[in-house]
Amino acid sequence: MSAIDYDLKKIRGIAFDVDGVLSPSTIPCSPAGEPLRMVNIKDGYAIQHAVKRGYKLAIITGGTTKAMQVRYEGLGMTDIFQGAAHKLVVLERWMASRDLKPEEVAYMGDDIPDLTCLRHVGLPVCPADAVWEVKEACRYISKANGGYGCARDLIEQVMKARGDWMDAADAFGW
Repeated sequence: MSAIDYDLKKIRGIAFDVDGVLSPSTIPCSPAGEPLRMVNIKDGYAIQHAVKRGYKLAIITGGTTKAMQVRYEGLGMTDIFQGAAHKLVVLERWMASRDLKPEEVAYMGDDIPDLTCLRHVGLPVCPADAVWEVKEACRYISKANGGYGCARDLIEQVMKARGDWMDAADAFGW
């Protein structure tokens, strides 16, 4: 049974912010001043498993780093939108290109720039350490903080509800 109060069988697409969601809110900087991001291995496992099972996944972030592009392409993601100043425009374009209706989409964000996207989808979700305005807009608040398994939490619950979690031999490999 899922902790999420939503018909998860409807979900075919999931979009994520990066900073504060797929990576922690605290970001170290290189000596040159470039932000460095950590990633969560368990989130990565769930992402690549969902991609293999045919889920539509997207990243929509205001940031721009080659490392994030390489990391998530390496997990099989193709819809990676960086430098998104107006995330809702990108989300709507992505949903149209993947033939996704709002009720079929979950969006996970953590801060004010994510609010328009959270209000546009059927399942707005956030990490435990999201700002209060985002928490108020969400149907589900993960028990995990951003960068510490909140993406895995969402993906696993969706896939379990749809019968896709650990259902095939490819679930046990990368």
